[in-house]
Amino acid sequence: MSPHNFEFHLPLSPEELLKSGGVNQYVVQEVLPVKQLSSQLRAFQSAFRAQGPLAMLEHFDTIYSILHHFRSIEPDLKEDTLEFLKKVVSCHSQELSSLLDGAALSGSDRSAHLNALKMNCYALTRLLESFENVTSRTSLIDLDVGGKGKKARAKAALGFDWEEERQPVLQLLTQLLQLDIRHLWNHSVIEEEFVSLVTGCCYRLLENPTISLQKNRSTKEAIAHLLGVALVRYNHMFSATVKIIQMLQHFEHLPSVLVTAVSLWATDYGMKSIVGEIVREIGQKCSQELSRDTAGAKGFAAFLTELAERIPAVLMSSMCILLDHLDGENYMMRNAVLAAMAEIVLQVLNGDQLEESARETRDQFLDSLQAHVHDVNCFVRNRVLQLFTRIVQQKALPLTRFQAVVALAVGRLADKSVLVCKNAIQLLASFLANNPFSCKLSDTDLAGPLQKEIEKLQEMRAQRRTAAASLDPEEEWEAMLPELKSTLQQLLQLPQEEADQQIADAETAEEVKGRIRQLLAKASYKQAIILTREAISRFQESEPFSHTEPEENGFLNLLEIIFKGPAASTQESQEDTDPELTGSKDSHSVPGPEGSQRNDELVKQEMLVQYLQDAYSFSQKITEAIGIISKMMYENTTTVVQEVIEFFVMVFQFGVPQALFGVRHMLPLIWSKEPGVREAVLNAYRQLYLNPKGDSARAKAQALIQNLSLLLVDASVGTIQCLEEILCEFVQKDEIKPAVIQLLWERATEKVPCSPLERCSSVMLLGMMARGKPEIVGSNLDTLVRVGLDERFPQDYRLAQQVCLTIANISDRRKPSLGKRHPPFRLPQEHRLFERLQEMVTKGFAHPDPLWVPFTEVAVTLTYQLAEGPEVICAQMLQGCAKQALEKLENTTEADPKEAPKLPTFLLMNLLALAGDVALQQLVHLEQAVSGELCRRRVLQEEQEHRTKGPKEKTTSSETTMEEELGLVGATAEDTEAELIRGICEKELLDGSQVLAAFVPLILKVCNNPGLYRSPELSAAASLALGKFCMISAPFCDSQLRLLFTMLEKSSLPTVRSNLMVATGDLAIRFPNLLDPWTPHLYARLRDPAQQVRRTAGLVMTHLILKDMVKVKGQVSEMAVLLIDPVPQIAALAKNFFNELSHKGNAIYNLLPDIISRLSDPEGGVEEEPFHTIMKQLLSYITKDKQTESLVEKLCQRFRTARTERQYRDLAYCVSQLPLTERGLHKMLDNFECFGDKLLDESVFSAFLSVVGKLRRGAKPEGKAIIDEFEQKLRACHTRGMDGIEELETGQGGSQRAPSAKKPSNVSRPQPLTSVDSDNDFVTPKPRRTKPRHPHTQQRKSQRKAKVVFSSDESSEDELSAEMTEEETPKRTTPILRASGRRRHRS
Repeated sequence: MSPHNFEFHLPLSPEELLKSGGVNQYVVQEVLPVKQLSSQLRAFQSAFRAQGPLAMLEHFDTIYSILHHFRSIEPDLKEDTLEFLKKVVSCHSQELSSLLDGAALSGSDRSAHLNALKMNCYALTRLLESFENVTSRTSLIDLDVGGKGKKARAKAALGFDWEEERQPVLQLLTQLLQLDIRHLWNHSVIEEEFVSLVTGCCYRLLENPTISLQKNRSTKEAIAHLLGVALVRYNHMFSATVKIIQMLQHFEHLPSVLVTAVSLWATDYGMKSIVGEIVREIGQKCSQELSRDTAGAKGFAAFLTELAERIPAVLMSSMCILLDHLDGENYMMRNAVLAAMAEIVLQVLNGDQLEESARETRDQFLDSLQAHVHDVNCFVRNRVLQLFTRIVQQKALPLTRFQAVVALAVGRLADKSVLVCKNAIQLLASFLANNPFSCKLSDTDLAGPLQKEIEKLQEMRAQRRTAAASLDPEEEWEAMLPELKSTLQQLLQLPQEEADQQIADAETAEEVKGRIRQLLAKASYKQAIILTREAISRFQESEPFSHTEPEENGFLNLLEIIFKGPAASTQESQEDTDPELTGSKDSHSVPGPEGSQRNDELVKQEMLVQYLQDAYSFSQKITEAIGIISKMMYENTTTVVQEVIEFFVMVFQFGVPQALFGVRHMLPLIWSKEPGVREAVLNAYRQLYLNPKGDSARAKAQALIQNLSLLLVDASVGTIQCLEEILCEFVQKDEIKPAVIQLLWERATEKVPCSPLERCSSVMLLGMMARGKPEIVGSNLDTLVRVGLDERFPQDYRLAQQVCLTIANISDRRKPSLGKRHPPFRLPQEHRLFERLQEMVTKGFAHPDPLWVPFTEVAVTLTYQLAEGPEVICAQMLQGCAKQALEKLENTTEADPKEAPKLPTFLLMNLLALAGDVALQQLVHLEQAVSGELCRRRVLQEEQEHRTKGPKEKTTSSETTMEEELGLVGATAEDTEAELIRGICEKELLDGSQVLAAFVPLILKVCNNPGLYRSPELSAAASLALGKFCMISAPFCDSQLRLLFTMLEKSSLPTVRSNLMVATGDLAIRFPNLLDPWTPHLYARLRDPAQQVRRTAGLVMTHLILKDMVKVKGQVSEMAVLLIDPVPQIAALAKNFFNELSHKGNAIYNLLPDIISRLSDPEGGVEEEPFHTIMKQLLSYITKDKQTESLVEKLCQRFRTARTERQYRDLAYCVSQLPLTERGLHKMLDNFECFGDKLLDESVFSAFLSVVGKLRRGAKPEGKAIIDEFEQKLRACHTRGMDGIEELETGQGGSQRAPSAKKPSNVSRPQPLTSVDSDNDFVTPKPRRTKPRHPHTQQRKSQRKAKVVFSSDESSEDELSAEMTEEETPKRTTPILRASGRRRHRS
């Protein structure tokens, strides 16, 4: 076929070129075999050198054949074809450029070049797509095989790196399209197929997921430029818009790529209209369709969000189209529209110089953002808070909205979503960091200046009113006349619009005149003129509105008459006739500059007051937020806790007083198991304390010490321990500078003047740091002893106590491990430290100082911790104090022999406290230090024997070897050592020959006679000493348990009950078998009337139960009652207990039946509302389906045994709180007869209806029929009782499914913690009441001894005994195995 006689039609598919079409249509004559392709390509190349680019007309079949066999041919041939085609197209492009710029082409030449252009473009785009398909397949294989060698595999498949060749091909096509090629077509109209050929190739390239990678950036830019040329020159906008919408719906990697392209077209190519077209298409998408097509919605949302970041000004004109999506169902689209609004506010509508229309648009956008802070979807609320954070950080939020947005952020702190709470905290932190008010935001500091400036403003306003009243009306009129004239002229030039009616129907002309006069006085000239206009038309017959000309002069005269009042005309006539008045006018007038200056000052003062008012309101909002955020510090989500910590750091830096509470409150988080939380606390204290401001190292050290000392003010023991852990960490990492330690020593040794409290805090801080580096104190031990324990009177026991605690940190207080071979650190008995301690204890004994008792406690502890033979030193302390007491007793006897000897109460209290401390520390010394030393020596001895044995002796019997392998040899030795220690404690420590035994009768006498020894301090010391003595020996403990629990229950002093609760808790761990029968008495303290006792009981029982030291019985319901305790700390303690208990298998599930029975008991339970609160918390721990089903069945059966309507309601409420599934519903249907007759009660019916509502929300289509059946049964029983079920089943004609036969359950339930295994544990137990019984008192003959009477004794000789009777003492004991298998304390 002659090249000039045919016409090349662009095919829709390659096969169309093989078929004969219309007249003169080009058809491929033959598809060449693979073997001939190389030679034919060389022939084509030769023809190209001879004929130029038109050689394609004769050799197109060769290129078609190569494309047809593309998968089969060699990589070298593919590469050669690509290079040759690029050369052909480039040559044709250059040739066309000169031809199209020159003279007109003949018809045949035009047709030849048009066919060659189509063939070249078709061949090049087909070749490009073929290469792209091979690359895509290779990429998919790489995903399966792995990431290594991707580039090598791609190069092996194609023979070269295709990714580097894409860009030149696309640039070549772009260069071709930039020519004015439309003249090649008839009537200069390019056919749509040609444009689609080139652009379609680009869109197919974009579909490759790897196009979004950074390495393909040049390809993306080349595609964008190619499509940009098509948009500008070839009317491609409509097709591009449709294609972009389709691609956004189907390819999730394309939003960012297309945003880059669209922003390029809008800026570099001037095609801003395509943005509007795309946005219009997205805006017209149906909301319901987008809710179904989540992938498309996600693509549209990402596209709009990124487009707003790139070209917000272009997008702003199309925002009105997207507003409907704010009310749509898809939250991603709402997020995208709101993000676009925020970007426009940030980049376009930012600043104070906006026009009125721009300001209105900005306000509308901000209103939408504020409204969606309360969106139903938590992701939208979260996104809006993030957007506001950016707006605040870039200072784009108008000051008028500051308070409103802060209030919204504070409100979102209570949001159910953790993410929303987290971002609300971030927003408040941004407000703080970017607030326009002050770097210090203390509301107490702001309140004073605010009140002062308000008073000043009120004075200035009063002065202005006085000055205004003294001004002559004539002078005021002259002052306002120029501005009034200009306003009147502007209004007269404008056409008179129909405004709202300003004058009421009942209003008179005089009243309107008064209103006009007030408006003129306020300088509201426009309003005054509008009101005057209406008055002229309304009061045409009333003066002065009648006969008024509608011109400027007439208006001014009328306004002058109204303003000056009725005396204006007479005053004018007087002024005309009396020259003196006119002359005196200027002398009394107020100068203009002074009046304007006063106005300026008033405006400034009003602005100052407004500024202070805003600052004060902002500070109050932050204070309110602190209270809410501090409660979120112990959330389970790590990121929220980290945000809370960072927020408090920022608040503290801004000087908010309440921030110190948060900074202290975060201290316990240093023990968190989450590394992120622990590190956040360390970073917080690092920022707050380790980098203080100061000009020198010493100034910084002073600031650091001062800040840390503030934390120690009124700090609890727990707070001090947390701070010690933090400082220990800092010291170990050398983050505490030497200058700080040096200054602390100077303050401790009084080289630097400081107060006693500052000196004490310095010693405390040194002790904390000594935990990290003991040498800080160890190298200066003598100095510390001399400073803190010096001979002075009166003694500073607070400082001495801190010195002892500091010195204690230089030794390892932990029990020595088996791996340690070195002996523990001990000081000789003659050391100066113990001399001073003994002297301070004995000398201070006789002086009534409240700090002496806590000092002696730490002094005794330190002695046992560091001294060699500490029992000797402490025995000397006890003997010295007892000797002083006896001397005091003898002195009182000598002074008045007739009266019974008396001893001051404080002496007896000090003596008992010291004896209790020594007893407890002696026990600790034996069980830790002595036991550890025995173990260490045994290990050393075994090693020595092993080294000295000969090779024959090392050969042991198989039995011995087996024992060693099983660890039985060491276990036997340890048991022997433990038995030795136990024998010493039980038989020797409280033996009559020991020092401690001498104090037992005295302690028992005080404890047994609370009526005689009524001093609260003495009772507390005696009860505590008794608890410590009981820790030593099991026989002694057993003999005194009745006394202990009698005091625990009947003592009138909360302090005594609280102390004994701690003591009995320790005894329950040490002697569990002895304490087991008394467990109900421990639980009983959970309902103690005293808040202090309830809190202590809650803590003790939490530890005992969670450590499995007491059996978890039905009395655990008492812990559940603490969930509604009026004291928040106690309620939080109970909640924490159940949180921890929920992690212990099925513990709560097993306990729930008992708890429900006890709490709903009409005699001993709780009220209905508190019951709901408790059960809502407890049932939230039931998350397993099997547990839920079992509980549903049991609760339904429990309806049969319930006796009162209140119990029906309680059981129904419990069922409604369970997370029911379809299987749980089947259980309810199977047991419907159990509760059907109770549905007549409205509360029971409502509870079961709420169950139906919950089931419907997550129900599957096939399960809705069962739910409907259940609801019909409920309603039938509610209206007609159980008869309604029979009527319902009769009406359905047996179509309902037969109720499934109840099968015996073979599922093994988890073993409950309680001893009750049957379902009878749901039966409400009767409360146990102890009837008062008459004790059979046994008179015991005691030996005659000298009667000692103390100053606290009553005059009556009858001793008031408060012991439990023999009948009240529990007899049954249940043995409990200790956690340690090796060491058991048998009672």
